Amino acid sequence: MSEGKIWTKNFVIVCLSSFFMFLTFYVTATAFPLYMGDRLNGNAQQMGLVITIYVLGGVLIRPFSGLWVDRFGKKKMALIGLIIFLLACISYLGARGIAIFLMIRFLHGMSYAIASTATSTIASTLIPNARKGEGMGYYSMFMSIAMVIGPAFGLLLWQDQNGTLLLTVIAGIAFLSLLFAFPVKDQQPPVRPEQAAAKNRFNLREIFELKALPISIVGFVLAFSYSPIAGFIAPFANEIHQSKVASTFFIVFAVMIVVFRPLVGKIFDRYNEHVLFYPGFVLFGLGLLLLSQSHSGTMVLLSGAFMGIGYGALFPCIQALAMKLSPIHRTGAANGTFFLLFDLGYGAGSYVMGLISSHSNYRTMFAAAGVVALGAIIVYYFIHHKPQSAVKTIRKTHSEIVE
Repeated sequence: MSEGKIWTKNFVIVCLSSFFMFLTFYVTATAFPLYMGDRLNGNAQQMGLVITIYVLGGVLIRPFSGLWVDRFGKKKMALIGLIIFLLACISYLGARGIAIFLMIRFLHGMSYAIASTATSTIASTLIPNARKGEGMGYYSMFMSIAMVIGPAFGLLLWQDQNGTLLLTVIAGIAFLSLLFAFPVKDQQPPVRPEQAAAKNRFNLREIFELKALPISIVGFVLAFSYSPIAGFIAPFANEIHQSKVASTFFIVFAVMIVVFRPLVGKIFDRYNEHVLFYPGFVLFGLGLLLLSQSHSGTMVLLSGAFMGIGYGALFPCIQALAMKLSPIHRTGAANGTFFLLFDLGYGAGSYVMGLISSHSNYRTMFAAAGVVALGAIIVYYFIHHKPQSAVKTIRKTHSEIVE
């Protein structure tokens, strides 16, 4: 691969494989709570467990997924994860009870964690360091497109409450993800002898990449504030008598991500990350606050535009930084650390925001999420911006002394 080239055949294939994997996630996140309630006669708590148990499966395996990717190879772990992912999707067809369905859901979440860590690590190693932000921005754009299509497609599939059709289509999408993973060529970075020896050891420091941890904590806060969007936009839109605007909200949200994504990546590579993070969190937080005060479809869509721009600037940059700050032979562990914190934030946020909405209302819940997003600015400054500035100052002083 030439130094400046991003769109190689390998990169496109891994992006497509990831797209179908993300699409499966978003379709099931929207349709499965409805399937649980209508076909399996689950109550509201069990409908919520459809998401929670999936996230829990991912969280428990994430710390090991990065280690396995670094130790056994990116492509091998991607194929293992996607095969289990496909088998889980097929198994839903035979699940007749709630307990069995949730057990499969748990395994599905574990396989998603392994596969997504592996595929994103493959993508990151295919991108030149000088264009890491731009490249990861393009990669996560496929997730954004899945975010647009998935929820609406899930609702469409469940429109006639045809469970067999829903589960068959989901299995078909998962099969496409696996199909595109097979031709991917794994590019292993050169490993020094001491790094090879470290790969064969097993300890907590091998599971987590400490250099990626601070920025991953910022990702935790972002996911925490983002968590109520997917699950509560539709009921909130119904509450304010704007039910038709719910699906359009996700389209606006994702279109803003896709439109600004190339610009975001180039800014990240050319300037420092602070240029993106502070405006990103401000826009995302203000979007949530605007949503909490919305009384019309126009206000809901405007809030979606603000949040799309903000989220579109933040997510790929956090992931790119997690890998950029870590040693090249630890990209799998860095990705695992990032996704673990992000999944934890999403799971914890879903639970906490659900509690807030049940004890107050949706407006209060979205306002609370907005305050958390704006509070992330303080978190970012103290655990990333300030320490990085101190390191640069020390390096500059040392360089001047040497000269």
